[in-house]
Amino acid sequence: MHRPYAILSFEGPDRYAQAGGLGVRVTGLAQALADAGHPTNLIFVGDPALPAMESPQPNLTWRRWCQWISRHHPHGVYDGEDGKVNDYTATVPRFVVEEIVGRARAQGARAVIMAEEWQTARALIAIDAEMRSRGWRDDATLLWNANNVFGFERIDWGALQRAATLTTVSKYMKHVMWGIGVNPMVIPNGIPQTLIDDYPAKNDVRAFRNALGAHAPLLAKVGRFDPDKRWMQAIEATAVLKQWGFQPRLVVRGGMEPHGRDVFARAVQLGLRVEDVKVERRDDVDLLVDVLRSTEGDVVNLVSFLTPRMLYTLYAAVDAVLANSGREPFGLVGLEVMASRGLAVTGATGEEYAEPFGNAIVVDTDDGRELATYLAVLARDPQLAKRLRKAGRRTARRYTWPRVVEALKHKIAAIDAEVSGYLMNEE
Repeated sequence: MHRPYAILSFEGPDRYAQAGGLGVRVTGLAQALADAGHPTNLIFVGDPALPAMESPQPNLTWRRWCQWISRHHPHGVYDGEDGKVNDYTATVPRFVVEEIVGRARAQGARAVIMAEEWQTARALIAIDAEMRSRGWRDDATLLWNANNVFGFERIDWGALQRAATLTTVSKYMKHVMWGIGVNPMVIPNGIPQTLIDDYPAKNDVRAFRNALGAHAPLLAKVGRFDPDKRWMQAIEATAVLKQWGFQPRLVVRGGMEPHGRDVFARAVQLGLRVEDVKVERRDDVDLLVDVLRSTEGDVVNLVSFLTPRMLYTLYAAVDAVLANSGREPFGLVGLEVMASRGLAVTGATGEEYAEPFGNAIVVDTDDGRELATYLAVLARDPQLAKRLRKAGRRTARRYTWPRVVEALKHKIAAIDAEVSGYLMNEE
């Protein structure tokens, strides 16, 4: 019998529920668990206009929580965050204990409850307390996962460690958490197998490449406008390359954050032309290609939503994708670039899969000249770039969700052995 899983997360598969990598993570993890035969519930703060419960595939149930609050907060999952955290904490624990743990217990199975990020910490502590009050504590494995350090100051670490086994996504994050006196297990992020199997189409890549013109090197950067993402380094490296006689072009897709204004102001200050590009029909790749064909800017700012097909095609079409964050807990974008046959440029923190000049380019500083130097090497040595792309794709295959789930099962077996011993001693 396959063990049932419940994943507790604020973010999820809805566009309303995605603000970063967490929504992608839990959606992929839930799908992989369901594909492996595990009945899986993903409990997230979803779109208030969609059904409260949905089953997108066998063994998988999406449960949209806090919808009555979200109707008054239309600007995404973190709009009205505190009220949602309170409602989630008050209502999710009893549902999980009765409907997931209780049903599994009746069938002789041990459930796995996995909670993500600070917003779910109090709910998981309450689940532990409720199970203990019923004498059910040995009927479920409780995990709490940290993807980053946001909200750490709001967590009761003593209570959380008593309630659950703590995990995180990289050795970098493990070392960070050591600093606050906790020692989590490392369970890495994953990428969908379909990203390697289905993306991108060669014709789409060729069309993107031709539309972007005869610039060298062609670069891309996608992410929130956050100083930690080292946007300034990307802009400054582009300007340096231009000073050195190259013809660089940087295609960017950011968010609505105020730092974006500073980024584009810096580009203009350095003599780069910035051009905004918008496509009304967001699922039309051909239309985006037509618009890109008429662009002339050194920095092309895509202000339209990019579908996965568009995004992964862009990654493959350019010479390098700048995922050069200064502090990155894991670096999911780098893996996505590798999987889609692109060449990833990463930072040197949580991106433990990245090997400098082995399967990626790794920058150690925030100096634009360091990044420009490496990009110039790639421009002058196409064979090196080709080798890095091939090695990156081999690396990505090791991080598909089915492989991560297989490793997760072994970790959980070890946790169960430890917890069982602890509970016996407690008795």
